Amino acid sequence: MMHDILHKAVRLMETMGAEFCDARSQTVKSIGIQSVNGDIRHLSDKTMSGVCLRARISGRWGYYTSSSFDEDDIGNASSEAVRNASGTPVQSSELNVRSIRTTAVQNVKIHPRDVDMKEKVNAVLDIDSSQTADMVLNRIGSYSEEVSRSIIVNSAGSEIDWEEVRTRLRAVSVASDGRRMERYYNGPDGTCGFELVRSADIESLGRSTAEEAVRMLSAKRAPSGPMTVISDPMISGLLAHEVIGHASEADEVAKRRSFLTDAVGKRVASDVISMYDDGTVKGAHGTILYDDEGTPASCTEIIRDGVYRGYMHTLESASRMNAEPTGNGRAENFGKRIWARMTNTFFGPGDRTLDDLVADTKYGILCDKMINGMEDPAGGGFEAKVLRGFLIENGKITDMLQSFTLTGRALEILMTADAATKEVIFDGGMCGKGIEDWVNVSSGGPYCRSNIIVGGGLYGSS
Repeated sequence: MMHDILHKAVRLMETMGAEFCDARSQTVKSIGIQSVNGDIRHLSDKTMSGVCLRARISGRWGYYTSSSFDEDDIGNASSEAVRNASGTPVQSSELNVRSIRTTAVQNVKIHPRDVDMKEKVNAVLDIDSSQTADMVLNRIGSYSEEVSRSIIVNSAGSEIDWEEVRTRLRAVSVASDGRRMERYYNGPDGTCGFELVRSADIESLGRSTAEEAVRMLSAKRAPSGPMTVISDPMISGLLAHEVIGHASEADEVAKRRSFLTDAVGKRVASDVISMYDDGTVKGAHGTILYDDEGTPASCTEIIRDGVYRGYMHTLESASRMNAEPTGNGRAENFGKRIWARMTNTFFGPGDRTLDDLVADTKYGILCDKMINGMEDPAGGGFEAKVLRGFLIENGKITDMLQSFTLTGRALEILMTADAATKEVIFDGGMCGKGIEDWVNVSSGGPYCRSNIIVGGGLYGSS
């Protein structure tokens, strides 16, 4: 039994001198399906599994992995982990590790493993065909699922066995009028089962995605310069994630590589702004039960009413900074190292409605969806490419705008925030750190009004 093998591995590392050690097995099963214009272009069904062994001696960590579940192979990997932790001691404190013994299965209504592959393929083809419309050049439908089971045993007495389930359904339409091409995308995602697909109105989702792509062909170029901007939840979340979020990962703060080093207790935003990383949000794409060190997910308050409150921690960073672990020690998989990583990162709600924000904006831009963004955790700069927007003139939405960029320094933007809406919306995705280390996350927030530099653009033009 895997639990017994992991316990033996931990005992072996302890007898070899590990002050703390853990053994984590993981099996990840994933399916990805994509169709383009009615043809299945991609279908993958993969399983990846293995064990990660970690040992800590005098502040030094040693890692070793095994892609085999054989007891002897895991024993050999345990010995190598201890050897890799040997060397010159480094300054360190005792780890604050809770002893937890539990088994947790994610609560989903329809587990993806119980759904035939044919139904999944048909859902993709349906969302593809529902995007059929004049001037739609390419119709893309996609579905993905990931089911992960992890077991962790450590020298503090923990034995945790848990499951995570994620699904995503997406439509992407590319429209052309012979002069320009524009695209629009939409679709749900989250930590849930196949009920996400069965409860979706696939026909409506595909049709509206196509209609929006066609509408964008008549969009005008965005104005440029410092402007009043109402960021939608995607752009609000991008700012929260890419700049403030990465700069709040305590492993970088401990190395003084973050512009938010020593920021606790200082004002970094207007009192409209509060920000959190919360791994417990029900159904969100970045929700976890435990991190990859066995720490339970929690809600970390990063900013409260404009004042900076704290960082996201691993066991190691919490030890170095005399703080509590926050459940943010995450790895892409058993073969990668653990970093301080985000889960669901977002700005908190305000007390206004979107209609309110638009009505009392004399001249500005309302954002709608993102294309991408860039992080600058060392300097605090912000850059985002927005899929489209809407011009606001004298409190009314007038023209649709083509893709444009937003730039500025994150804290200067947050200091100008003067209003936010009541509803917080999340968008799921992947976050990279280090050399191609990716984890599931989501980011989000309310619609938020602030001052940002706008650069006009022509994304997708031919």
